[in-house]
Amino acid sequence: MQVLQVQLEIRPDPAEVGRARRWVRSRLAGSGVADDEPLAETLILLVSELVTNAVVHTGCPALLRLSFEGVCGSRSGAEGVAGGIVRLEVVDLSPCPPVPRHAEGDETNGRGLELVDGLADRWGWSTEGVGKRIWCELDRCPAPAPCGGGSSVAAPVIATAAAEGTSSAYGGMAAYEAV
Repeated sequence: MQVLQVQLEIRPDPAEVGRARRWVRSRLAGSGVADDEPLAETLILLVSELVTNAVVHTGCPALLRLSFEGVCGSRSGAEGVAGGIVRLEVVDLSPCPPVPRHAEGDETNGRGLELVDGLADRWGWSTEGVGKRIWCELDRCPAPAPCGGGSSVAAPVIATAAAEGTSSAYGGMAAYEAV
């Protein structure tokens, strides 16, 4: 299995939410996920929710991590990504755990983690250093088999990102790619 992982440092500024969405969109193209796929649209919404929570509720810098785990297999003799998982993580320096809420009526806040719960295939959180990591995963469905026994064109293989971690002002969390 090959994995591509990239991450972006997030400042405690609401403008970072839009920057995070643009950054993720730019990374999707290289992973074989088309911008108009439902997976891409769902992922962008999840990025918006989790980065907004980090920026608004912690007031701390954060890291947005995105990883593509491909399940490689053979289709008609060619190697390619047959499925896999897209994982999104937001790591911040706040020790406060996430608190899911249920918004009522016209309330404008309190729906973020409900959306994450409804859209992600899996999600959760754990402590990381002095802060926490909130993560969610989306299953990447296998490409459909060709009809009529014809040959198929393999999806691109996800490249492994080999990057050396560096220390930063983010509690020693390594940065694979800083933008």
